[in-house]
Amino acid sequence: MEAPEHSPPAAAGEQYAVESGSRLVILVVAIMLATLLQTLDGTIVNVALPVIQGNLGATFDEGAWVVTGYIISAVVVIPITPWLQLRFGRRQYYATAIFGFTLASVFCGLSGSIGTLIFWRVIQGAFGGGLIATGQAALRDTFPADKLGLSQGIFALGAIVGPTVGPTLGGLLTDNFSWNYVFLINIVPGTIAGITILAMMKNPTAPRRLPLDALGLVLLAAGLGSLQFVLDEGQRRDWFNDDLILALACTAAAAIATFVCWELFGARSPIVDLKAFRYRGVMAGSVLAIVTGASLFGTIVVLPQYVQSILNFTATLSGELILLRAIVTGVLTMAIVRLVGSGRIDSRILLAAGFALVAASNLWLASVSTSTTPFWSLAEPLMLAGAGLALVFIPLSIAVLSSVPGEVAPKATAFVNLFLQLGGSISTAALVTLLSHREAFHQTILAAGVTLHSSLVRDVVAHHQLNVLYHALVQQANTMAFADASYLVGFAGFFCIPLVFLLERRKRA
Repeated sequence: MEAPEHSPPAAAGEQYAVESGSRLVILVVAIMLATLLQTLDGTIVNVALPVIQGNLGATFDEGAWVVTGYIISAVVVIPITPWLQLRFGRRQYYATAIFGFTLASVFCGLSGSIGTLIFWRVIQGAFGGGLIATGQAALRDTFPADKLGLSQGIFALGAIVGPTVGPTLGGLLTDNFSWNYVFLINIVPGTIAGITILAMMKNPTAPRRLPLDALGLVLLAAGLGSLQFVLDEGQRRDWFNDDLILALACTAAAAIATFVCWELFGARSPIVDLKAFRYRGVMAGSVLAIVTGASLFGTIVVLPQYVQSILNFTATLSGELILLRAIVTGVLTMAIVRLVGSGRIDSRILLAAGFALVAASNLWLASVSTSTTPFWSLAEPLMLAGAGLALVFIPLSIAVLSSVPGEVAPKATAFVNLFLQLGGSISTAALVTLLSHREAFHQTILAAGVTLHSSLVRDVVAHHQLNVLYHALVQQANTMAFADASYLVGFAGFFCIPLVFLLERRKRA
């Protein structure tokens, strides 16, 4: 990735990168394809994991690393993407990341052993980590300043819809073809996006020969990598009762604390510019991104378990349920873009309304969760959540990006996307742990009420159907635990509403 001979001066920045007409349309399509590569891949593989484990003769633990290895490498790369863009040029880095992701996808699809697949998944994650943040910053600079809302609305379609469509698409490919195609499907869009970006994208600033902050990179990798492993594996390994989890939790805390001190006070050329947090929009946006990630990814993890294990939905039907949320988000996106772009309504009001809708939808979902809930009783709160996510994601992106100068935009998008990913990981770990504990709690409470004083219990015992009674008790305990998880996400959404007003009010362009 060498610097081009004729790069625009840094001062030309945003104005130089602005496109219009057919060039703008082609670049938008390429960026959206690259964004979908990463957002789809985060969830499409999960559906195929049981088949992958069976075909490659892998254990459950080995299969889990197909997902864990990808996420860990992606999380480490996300915060250093601004440095990579400055060092090599946005166009060169972005095209390399797309081609690298696509090539790694090919090797994943051709893997004949679980070890080979895990290796290429780690490589795929390292290239994929920079796709979303770089794409979001590129869209911001490619559109004129007064079209910021439109650029972020387009980005939201890929960022929100991608993870939602992933499970459905993964199921269709695995059931009708083979698990290999959940990776090989990336070849065509990846090739098209990479060639287009390399041929047409302009660098907003000239590449610079920056020194490598090796210590900062090592501390970042150790801290975020350890933290992600703890979040992914903690519940399965019984959290801090496991020596490895305890050791890595201590490593994460020490490495991240040392990293922050080094980057702020020790490094001459920090690999991650933490001073971007001096902008109120970046700080508040990162906090809000955690809850957005929890709402976006937490439901995707928890809901399929509930509808498939308790309600006996098929994998396809559960995918369609989540797809309804994405459809509502997609339909509302452009309308919200116009509303925000007009400047007549404070985007913070829309953001607060979005969090309120997401929170209310989760409380609604909890209230209708039973062992016999029909499809459309669940679909209605999920569609409300889709409306809420559209109101959250677009105004949040606009509020953060409009509050910082152009040269800070790549750093802002990297931080917001990092915390979006961490929010998903934290919520997944928290909700899986909550489900386990609350299931045991409800099972104990319900079992205490099963006595021979009940005519129903006496009737079951008389017919020697104790297994039926036990199955009904466990099913009810599981249902109540899923409702508790929805309540938790709902209350977290309401908690974020006051934080919205820490963001600065956007001034009309």
